[in-house]
Formats: sequence, C-alpha cells, structure tokens
Amino acid sequence: MTIYDTDLAWVHDAGFGEFALRSAPGLLALLRRNGVDRGLVVDLGCGSGIWARQLGFAGHDAIGVDASPAMIKLARKKAPRAKFVTASLTDFELPRCDAVTSIGECLSYAFALDKSGKAMARFFRRVHSALRPGGVFIFDLAAPGRHPSGMPMKGYWTGNGWAILVESIEQSDVLTRRIRTFRQIGKLWRHREETHLVRLYRADAVVDSLAEAGFDTRLVNRYGDYRLLAGQIGLVAISH
Repeated sequence: MTIYDTDLAWVHDAGFGEFALRSAPGLLALLRRNGVDRGLVVDLGCGSGIWARQLGFAGHDAIGVDASPAMIKLARKKAPRAKFVTASLTDFELPRCDAVTSIGECLSYAFALDKSGKAMARFFRRVHSALRPGGVFIFDLAAPGRHPSGMPMKGYWTGNGWAILVESIEQSDVLTRRIRTFRQIGKLWRHREETHLVRLYRADAVVDSLAEAGFDTRLVNRYGDYRLLAGQIGLVAISH
C-alpha cells in the first residue's frame, strides 16, 4: 500500500507543515537540554524535510528517512544539505548517531499491523543500539481517545489549488483514515484517495517497552510552545 503519494505529499507540505515548523524550537530545546547540541540526528518519517531543514540551521547533520518517494523528492529540495533515504522506517539500518526523532505519529503508521507490540519492541532495541550512550530518542504516537465516541469523524480543509476530505474512525486500537485529495492541475482538478491505518498506543505500555530496551523515558505533552493534540503522546527517551 502506497501512502503519501504525489498529491497527498504535496498537499501535506502545502497545508499541514505547521506541525513540524512550530514543533522545531521545542524539539531543539529538548535535544540541547539532554546534551545534544551538535552531531547526527536521524529523522524517521521525515516527510517533506521541514524538521531536517531546521536541524541543519541549528548546526546538526541530518538524515531523513521516509517510505514515500514523493515526500523524499520534496525534502531534497527543501533541505539540500541533509541526506534523505527512501526506506521503510522499520527496515532502515540506523547509523551510529546522537539522536533519533520521529514526529507526527509516524511510528503509529509504521507499526499499524503490530498487534502484539513485539515488532515495536525490537525496533526500540535497534534504536538503542544505534544511539551513543546518553543519546536521545524523541517521538510521538497516536493514543486511544482520538475519536472516543467510536463514530466516524469527518473534516475538510482547503487551500490555494487544493482541498482534502478526511473520514476517521477509531476501532480496537486502530484509527482508520480515508483521505481524499483534490489538486488543481492547470484548469482541471485531480482526485486521489488513500486509506491509512494508525495503531493507537497506551503510554504506560510504551514506556515499559522502552525501559526493557535500555531507555529512561519521560512523557511530554508539548514540544516547547507547541501543544500536542488530544489523543497524542510525546516521549523523550534517553539511552543508558
């Protein structure tokens, strides 16, 4: 299943890049507070490269990884000093690094079919092995309660040359999103559809899994001045 194909990637960058941009100052502060003011940061689920670009401005080296070729194409234009790789977040061979980030619920997408949590636990061990001692792993996940009524939720957004309609339903720890994009191409409009599955995680289970992998973890509900959404959990995990 392809997600964030050409049109949705473009719409996401044009209309929804604010999350990465507004989160960046707080994320940089979290890195500095935990001893990472320089060095290599691997961003898993880098999207269109907004956060990677901010990392470069702050003096970090950045490697961005995303499963969407369309996102990687955008990222290479937006942050030419960073390195970008098209790859699955779960299969990418992490290099030795000072920090790993994954913002925007990317790991909830990557492990959507991981009902037991074992695949994510293995992934946490891989991240721990890649980080230097004292390295930082910052990420956020979707959590139960995003749509607590259990009823489908619908919304739409529009911008210059684009529109997007989203229908979401939460069932059995999985959020299903049906996304329809409309993008103006010349005088015509092109319609595309994607369906995304998002695993919903409980904070205590994730913290326990991180501890078993060798991390000390604290929960956060904001990146600096940017508050995370209801039904979203942020985690700052320190390797030891």
